[in-house]
Amino acid sequence: MAADLTAERLLADIADALGEPVTDLHPDEDLFDRGLDSVRLMGLIETWRAAGARGADFADLAEQPTAASWARLLRG
Repeated sequence: MAADLTAERLLADIADALGEPVTDLHPDEDLFDRGLDSVRLMGLIETWRAAGARGADFADLAEQPTAASWARLLRG
């Protein structure tokens, strides 16, 4: 994962995509249950790839839809 793609940054980006305060999200909650959809996930992936993320694709992230899991996956 690129240096600026911290777990906190990922959570902030997800909160922004959901239109919710970051303080309302928990790193281990299921983001699809929270309202994230595939279109917004694709947008997040593109944002993170532009920032240097490598190693995980849509299917990887969709299988483990939590910010904590995504932080681990995007380090790869």
